[in-house]
Amino acid sequence: MKDGDMNFERLRALADPDHLPALKPEYAHLRPALGLGAMDPKPRVLLLYGSLRERSYSRLVIEESARLLQYFGCETRIFDPFDLPLPDQVTGDDHPAVAELRAHSLWSEAHVWCSPERHGQITGIMKTQIDHLPLAYKGLRPTQGRALAVMQVSAGSQSFNSVNTLRILGRWMRMFTIPNQSSVAKAYEEFDEVGRMKPSAYYDRIVDVIEELVRFTILLRPHSEQLVDRYSERKDRNEPVDTPVESAGLNAAPGSV
Repeated sequence: MKDGDMNFERLRALADPDHLPALKPEYAHLRPALGLGAMDPKPRVLLLYGSLRERSYSRLVIEESARLLQYFGCETRIFDPFDLPLPDQVTGDDHPAVAELRAHSLWSEAHVWCSPERHGQITGIMKTQIDHLPLAYKGLRPTQGRALAVMQVSAGSQSFNSVNTLRILGRWMRMFTIPNQSSVAKAYEEFDEVGRMKPSAYYDRIVDVIEELVRFTILLRPHSEQLVDRYSERKDRNEPVDTPVESAGLNAAPGSV
């Protein structure tokens, strides 16, 4: 897969993308954003997970999310951070994994982040991916104005530490984090031997989150640039606004004309 001249080597292939054994389709809107805006082109969603284990439950949740997103009419990319360096480890972030991650984020209209909870917080690999996404990059914004869904997996009882941290990070990255979220407790009990999620209330919540993400992505799509247009940045760029009201002098103070 290519964007321009870049070869992508860190996208995970999604096994059985059309197989949704835990979903009851009679209860699922095939187009959850119907009536909210145009679905053409397909919404573009980047998915990030926070563990490099061979059987990574955060990755398995992300893969279930990607299948649902495709079911709902979206295009997905799952980034594999297997060789992503630490921030500032490589001078100028000159590393192909960093360049690829940023290219995928620039391509996207929405993100899904899922981290394990380790020592009560998100993992280092999750934070490293987010730290490699600057607010502005070569005049572009890899995260600003995008919708975001946050999820976590836990080895023990249900917790919300990781999703709360991901919400803080999403706000800092100037993303629009949707209200719903997913926290899967005792994740090792929720997947079968081939890594597919079993039917459960946890799975149903993931469906809820993905439906909601599609809706917010479509709602934001025509307005994303305007929503991140800021006075301070226009001032720094010396770009005066020129609206019809201002051009006509209708906003002048009384008695000044």
